[in-house]
Amino acid sequence: MFTNRIPHLSCVLSPLSVAAFAIAGFATPAAAASTAYPLDITNCGQTVRFDKAPQKIVSIGQGMTEILFSLGLADKIAGTAAWVGPVLPDFAEANTTIERLSDNDPSFESVVGVEPDLVAAEFESQVGTQGSVGKREQFSGLGINTYVSPADCVAKINTNGGNGVRRELFTMDRIYQEIGELAQIFDIQDRGDALIADLKKREADAVASIGAAKLGALRVVFWYSSKEVQGEAFIAGKNSAPAYILKALGAKNVVTTEEEWPLVGWETIAEANPSVIVIATMDRRRYAADDPAVKIDFLETDPVTSQLDAVKNKRFVEMDAQSMNPTIRTIDGIEILAKGIKSFGLSQ
Repeated sequence: MFTNRIPHLSCVLSPLSVAAFAIAGFATPAAAASTAYPLDITNCGQTVRFDKAPQKIVSIGQGMTEILFSLGLADKIAGTAAWVGPVLPDFAEANTTIERLSDNDPSFESVVGVEPDLVAAEFESQVGTQGSVGKREQFSGLGINTYVSPADCVAKINTNGGNGVRRELFTMDRIYQEIGELAQIFDIQDRGDALIADLKKREADAVASIGAAKLGALRVVFWYSSKEVQGEAFIAGKNSAPAYILKALGAKNVVTTEEEWPLVGWETIAEANPSVIVIATMDRRRYAADDPAVKIDFLETDPVTSQLDAVKNKRFVEMDAQSMNPTIRTIDGIEILAKGIKSFGLSQ
């Protein structure tokens, strides 16, 4: 079994890191123009005006928080919420200094109580028309700006608690858009450009390491969790972040639905007979199959799943759940799966 028990690469680019790009042959991005305020940003169908860079942020969603950390904005974050697992190691110390409003979705009152001038959310289901935390109009009525990750609203219909329907394949361009817009909002464009360059280089290196064009029709399934261990499984749909990982590596998703995380029966999965199963790891224990050890035990003992090619050959890749979400960690996911496929001897 291949796991993701490897150190995360830093997403913070210090001056030394930027200098390393130039030494390695990657030119340091030219200095970006400063932000001219007031700044209008069109975000998930709404125009948000910033008269100046926000000074106090509440970040809802681990993916959003880690992007803000990666941009060097930890000192601006007054509160966070909605966490799946541990923060990226490089930000562990900074994270201990920030108030955790809730491990899950916080209440509207707890967010407002921090007195932020910006609420940044990972999902529209948290801050949106049917927001579990609050509607954007509720926040704007109190003079609080909101920003929602474009990855959760571009070509996506959110109808099911954040697990909506994607009409087109997610790509990292949406995350790069988010990084670029946040960098513009905070007038730190150089940091945004450097972070995007780093992520693009890591993806290119991971793809090159495996000879992705040789994978052909390698069948892979991503299992996030299940409400009941022996019940239907939340499996990555054809336009999800894991689907982008598979496309980058030239492998094949066994699921063809546009729903982001459809519930799929194991009999249906067995018909596709995947060669590799990617198993989500997380600290969360909301559902019966959140624990990766529970997932593997089921796969190896169930009469149907134990006959799968991936199970017979123990081709399991454990991957942090955040790498299966549309975040900067999607690049981690490409790196982890590439290493796993190589370790199984499937990249020849």
